[in-house]
Amino acid sequence: MILYYALGGGLGHLTRARKVLGDREDAVLLTASGHARDPRVTAGRPVIPVPRRLGHERAAFRGWIEALLADLQPDELLVDAFPGGVLGELCGLELPSARLIARRLRWDVYAQRLDGPLPRYATVHQLEELGYDPPGPVEPLTLPHAPPGEPLASQPHTLVVHAGPDHELQQLLALAEGNTVVVHPRHHDVYPAEPHLAHAERIITGAGFNAMHETEPYRDRHTAVAFPRQLDDQHARAVLMRT
Repeated sequence: MILYYALGGGLGHLTRARKVLGDREDAVLLTASGHARDPRVTAGRPVIPVPRRLGHERAAFRGWIEALLADLQPDELLVDAFPGGVLGELCGLELPSARLIARRLRWDVYAQRLDGPLPRYATVHQLEELGYDPPGPVEPLTLPHAPPGEPLASQPHTLVVHAGPDHELQQLLALAEGNTVVVHPRHHDVYPAEPHLAHAERIITGAGFNAMHETEPYRDRHTAVAFPRQLDDQHARAVLMRT
């Protein structure tokens, strides 16, 4: 059994889990995301919810994780994005057959959460330039792209894709012109959005990892807006992807 450690808010960690796991059916998702209630996002995989009370209690979270790993005895542990856990709860632990799915972080901010040595990973699957020293041997990983699906509009259109707050969505909409289709949980609720990108004349998104990866084949018609995030360095990613 694979335990996929998808901690962190929003949709990105679970979307990445879908791509990393592919057709694997022997996976369980560990997450605190509200999106885990959507079977489209989890692909129907079992979910272990992290109790809300642990969201700011690193020591209690660490004890909970240790007990969970001892109980589940997973064959593999895949940790998404945060090598020491989202709060630093994995620091000092020996993780069983662990691999890191590594993307860029604001390391100067994230490092303040760490109160001990990072776990050592059997493999660090590097998705992009990291900006920090990887805690294990690196193996670059290229995630798959979804094939084109049906268009979301019959006429030429701009596609605005975002799962974040409304004030960010409004910034993206300010860049749109003409016939615009909005993919957002409170507007046109489509998931996944990637199959529909191919049919858009223009694509406007944030600069999160998944958005930048999925729009890569359409870079000539993609506009990315880097939003401030506590741990994800969207501004650096946007610069690197444009060079």
